[in-house]
Amino acid sequence: MTDNELLDILALMRVDGIGDIVAKKLISHLGTAGNVLKATKKQLTAIEGVGEILYNKIQASNTYAQAEAEIKFIKSNNITPLYFLEEDYPEKLKHCVDGPVLLFSSGAINLKHKKIISIVGTRQMTAYGADFCRQLLEGLVPLDPVVVSGFAYGVDIHAHIIAMELGLQTIGVVAHGLNQIYPKVHKKYAAKMEENGGFFTEFWSTANPDKENFVRRNRIVAGLAEATVIVESAEKGGSLITANIANDYNRDVFALPGRVTDKYSMGCNNLIKTQKAHLLTSAADLVYMLNWQPEDKKPKPVQKQLFIELEPEEQAVYDYLLKNGKQQMDIIALECTMPIHKLSSLLLTMELKGAIRPLPGKLFEAV
Repeated sequence: MTDNELLDILALMRVDGIGDIVAKKLISHLGTAGNVLKATKKQLTAIEGVGEILYNKIQASNTYAQAEAEIKFIKSNNITPLYFLEEDYPEKLKHCVDGPVLLFSSGAINLKHKKIISIVGTRQMTAYGADFCRQLLEGLVPLDPVVVSGFAYGVDIHAHIIAMELGLQTIGVVAHGLNQIYPKVHKKYAAKMEENGGFFTEFWSTANPDKENFVRRNRIVAGLAEATVIVESAEKGGSLITANIANDYNRDVFALPGRVTDKYSMGCNNLIKTQKAHLLTSAADLVYMLNWQPEDKKPKPVQKQLFIELEPEEQAVYDYLLKNGKQQMDIIALECTMPIHKLSSLLLTMELKGAIRPLPGKLFEAV
């Protein structure tokens, strides 16, 4: 991404009425953010759902000065902007329809070939939650996962600290610009975080940690990871919003159960009771459900069945799985250009035919 391309993207994202979903739609039709900003009325209104009001807002916008100021901040603070159409943008986040068009990164984050887990929970963490959090991460050390959380009080910062102690990469997703640290008391962890991972945000340097930003931040926490773990939560709380978002993204959610009388176990118990989360008692539970294996552990060869009659679309999915090995449903849908609802029905039919089999972690593989 060149400086001029970044300038266009920033300017587009500053136009009133253009959020991540709309921006992605416009860019998919016109190719680049610059093309969107220079588009004629006829070009823009030809896009379904785009009318004269949005065209007029783009024409009236004067956002390049703001974009130039932000680029100056980015360059002077060693921040890396990640664009949703480029290879270095987090892979899991690419599959989230409302994922940020642009993500700002600081530190030494490396997500290539990494298992990623998000850990969130109450700001009033108990000794029970703290002990389990350590036990969980200690059990996951052989798999070298990246630990994502929100850098907030309680469970979040505890997960980051334990990850750093264990030598695991950890990422704090913050609800403000990278010109500040919030809460300020956590500033003492920032340098170590950037050595062992770093920070992500979608917010510009002009953004403060306002209440509504934390809800937006939660979708990034959920979207980055293969699974989200809720360690402790009251009956209502931000971590339950993260759990619901993860479910909407078709990601696994895990919750630590607790006594029915414990205030900060009520949210977790309800998630399990309503089947919105798997019950989690140890690292082994998570490893099994996600079908995680150490990188050096080779899967056993699979004996392929012969003479299975498949419809053309089934054959396309089967050939993809045969070539690429086990894959998650959203990846299959993306690569085979098929809606999730249609693929779900197709996979069930193929399973009944004996052509594929489901695996823990919402994975499928050819038989």
